[in-house]
Amino acid sequence: DSVITAVNRASIKVEKGEFVAIIGTSGSGKSTFLHICAGLDKPDAGQVIINGTDITKLSHDALGRFRGENMGFIFQKHNLIPQFTALENILIPTMMCNKADMEYQENLRHLVESLDLGERLNHLPSELSGGQQQRVAIARALVKMPKVLLLDEPLSNLDARLRLQTREEIRRIQKETGITTIFVTHDQEEAMSISDMIVVMKLGVVQQIGAPQEVYDDPINLFVAKFLGTPPINVFNGRVAGEKLYIGDAAVLDVPGVADQDVSVGIRPEGFVLDENGPLVCNLNSVEVMGRDVSVVSTHDASVNPAIRSIINADNKVAAGETVTYSLKAHKVFLFDKENENRIYFGVK
Repeated sequence: DSVITAVNRASIKVEKGEFVAIIGTSGSGKSTFLHICAGLDKPDAGQVIINGTDITKLSHDALGRFRGENMGFIFQKHNLIPQFTALENILIPTMMCNKADMEYQENLRHLVESLDLGERLNHLPSELSGGQQQRVAIARALVKMPKVLLLDEPLSNLDARLRLQTREEIRRIQKETGITTIFVTHDQEEAMSISDMIVVMKLGVVQQIGAPQEVYDDPINLFVAKFLGTPPINVFNGRVAGEKLYIGDAAVLDVPGVADQDVSVGIRPEGFVLDENGPLVCNLNSVEVMGRDVSVVSTHDASVNPAIRSIINADNKVAAGETVTYSLKAHKVFLFDKENENRIYFGVK
């Protein structure tokens, strides 16, 4: 039988009080990574140190006690006990710890109020909406005020409105409590919006770690550049000759210090500037009004994407015609090696 390496030599350090998101496509190893952090899966090698304790060295019983006293979990499925009321489900973790009842009572009061569960405490899970069930699961994870909170795609079953509302509630409560949090999601927009740090994974390997905006502005390879950003980055086949970047036959940017070679070119949607004298000429398809901005949809023979999406300030009017012409913001343009897809250049602001 073939062996699949779900997580390969991944290493991260999460500071006390940080909110860290682990992101990647399906099969990237992010949930396995979280399960290892939780002690639910045991790694073949390495350590998982939480507050000075290496949980990989603990016996089964000691690990259970450690988790009960120090860790909270929120999963994709709410895992509420159907015969228990909302309140009884919330109080399950308190049976496993030695903290004073008064401390629980104060935490419970605060959580019930902040999560708007006051009128639902005596209801069974079947009598609650999906969003209310998830809020019960959040309260259950937080009532004992754990040192570490682990979340495995807890919002993926919610509709768009509830998803936004619940993620804001999780972030607000995390900031108020200062609980160290690791959050797994495939939704890069979700991760970017609420995290102090993101960890991008692919096929079990950590690709890049950093503050969300830093990783967006400075992607280490083409995978990271394509994974982050809405709309996604525009990718072109290009070449460098004489320290100039060519897309098609047009020299679109000076790239000092880059050797002559074929490259993959990534241009963020906000990296295009309408310019009637600009070097990059694209075939205009449509203009989508977004309020403050407009999205210009176009094509180019060298584009890897079926359509190029350029985000332009609505104050700039796109002239009617068959083509649209751009110059480029150098710091929004990235060059990647054709073979290994590592970034070899990006321009300065």
